[in-house]
Amino acid sequence: MNYSALKIGLFIPCYVDQFYPQVGIATLELLEKLGCTVTFPLSQTCCGQPMANSGFAHLTTPCDNLFYDQFATCDYVVSPSGSCVLHIKEHLKAEDRADESKVLRKKVYELVEFITDVLKIDRIEAEFPYRVGLHQGCHGQRGLHLSQMSELNAAPFSKPVTLLKKVKGLELVDLDRTDECCGFGGTFCVSEEAVSVKMGKDRVADHIRHNAEFITGSDMSCLMHLGGILQRNNSNVQIKHIAEILNSAVKKQIPVPI
Repeated sequence: MNYSALKIGLFIPCYVDQFYPQVGIATLELLEKLGCTVTFPLSQTCCGQPMANSGFAHLTTPCDNLFYDQFATCDYVVSPSGSCVLHIKEHLKAEDRADESKVLRKKVYELVEFITDVLKIDRIEAEFPYRVGLHQGCHGQRGLHLSQMSELNAAPFSKPVTLLKKVKGLELVDLDRTDECCGFGGTFCVSEEAVSVKMGKDRVADHIRHNAEFITGSDMSCLMHLGGILQRNNSNVQIKHIAEILNSAVKKQIPVPI
């Protein structure tokens, strides 16, 4: 299929837009490298997940209406956030447009999911020569099924791992607990701060124990949580969204004329 002829809507979550704009830029550049024609509606805003998760789902109607108005005409909607995508897939309901909202829900994809399941890419032109640990976010794993859950007696798979293994020079480290929650959980990290921090420290320790230089994942919210713990402990381990890695290339040194 010629995906350049399709209209791909790029949905960037509000926290990514405000705190990690480089992730949105990397997502756009990566999709364009893979042959997609991407549009970015400028009036988009929060999907409403924070309110819904806090018990105020009745206040998310304006968010649903705006999302529908911005993206309804797209062939696909792609976002670098498993948690936001899962919320939209399960809860989007624009006012007086319930049936139309169900149609739009099915067009919304998380970035890794879109690359593997829709584009079916078998080659990634990227280079990232570092030891990388993968954090499997709960929403992506248990909601979007980006990877198999270890508690199931089923064949293992991981869409993020499949893509990362295509990156030149990247060494993926083996963790002790590959799908353990980091403890962020959106508003959970506020209401259960101590538990959230302890869970995050456990996840960070697993990556450090296996000499990871970077921690990556599909949810910048999880990475933000882990990154905060790393910074407070003056660790050299860095966080980097999977879109940035898949879009990365080693910059060649240009000789300086003498």
